[in-house]
Amino acid sequence: MTRPQPFEVLTRFNLADFGSGVSDVAALRAILEAGGCVRGVRGLHAKVFLFGDARAAVTSANLTSRGLKGNHEFGCVSEDSPFINACRAYFDRLWQAAAGSDLTAAQLDEWNAQVTAFLTSGGRPEREAGLPDHGMVVDLDRLTPTVTRGWPAESGQAFVKFFGRSNDRLPWTFQAFEEVRRAGCHWACTYPKGKRPRQVADGDTLFTARLVKDPDDMLIFGRAIGMAHVEGRDDATTAEIHARPWKAQWPHYIRVHHGQFVAGPLAHGVRLSELMDALGANAFASTQRNQRRGMGNLNPRASVRQKPAVRLTSEAAAWLTERLEHAFDIHGCVPAEQLAALDWST
Repeated sequence: MTRPQPFEVLTRFNLADFGSGVSDVAALRAILEAGGCVRGVRGLHAKVFLFGDARAAVTSANLTSRGLKGNHEFGCVSEDSPFINACRAYFDRLWQAAAGSDLTAAQLDEWNAQVTAFLTSGGRPEREAGLPDHGMVVDLDRLTPTVTRGWPAESGQAFVKFFGRSNDRLPWTFQAFEEVRRAGCHWACTYPKGKRPRQVADGDTLFTARLVKDPDDMLIFGRAIGMAHVEGRDDATTAEIHARPWKAQWPHYIRVHHGQFVAGPLAHGVRLSELMDALGANAFASTQRNQRRGMGNLNPRASVRQKPAVRLTSEAAAWLTERLEHAFDIHGCVPAEQLAALDWST
């Protein structure tokens, strides 16, 4: 029998649930023995099931024999990327909020003794009320993402889109506005020939980053809202390649709107190295997925090499949003009238 890959479970740790038979100590022990990591949240009632990046299910059914076979339940299963990503973002925020409550076999032994003592005494209601709840208290206001600065959309996904190559890095003192003018990233982010961008969905956030030197790093200098790539519509025209000859090798677009870019030099932006140092494998979706599977690359720096873009985790998107908005507060944004004077797609 094939051993399952490592997996994560969020549930309730209220011993009253175990006393009433709603939850089962033996089931949690089986999860731990199968390599699962379990955390508890007080008052949790959501039922969301994630199967990697391939499928997600949201349902009214509990993971019990009656929930799966006997009761009339309702739910949906989807392989649609925006749906999966929204479910993943919700789970990830809740998982991080429950940090510190990882279940151990020793805890289960203790809980089993408490529940058994309750049941052998007759399962009296007044004693059930005294059974403790070991779940984490989660601040739902902090868990729910909020729209800030009049930002027009709260996306299910976020990416860092890179501009420049390792052999043409810019100095930190280069003006962010001049990079916007050069790249045209106020209306489109470009991808290499033969590699159409399929991951980005309507409403996703693209953070723009430029490779810089002395010291080498990648500076996030802005953000915009992306639109899913449409073949034909989102390919560079002859006129656009004439205006920017490098688009012959980077002809595919993710169109963007509502772009915001830090005023002044690129140095006023946010260093990607700080994000990777702060979050490690939890910086990018690929490394976080590998960490959960227990195999593959866990080094975020290796994940960005030779890549036109990289998908962020929900934690990384929140981290980067906070620091970029702090940069906007300190240094300001490129004025709208300056952006309006640039060339735009027709």
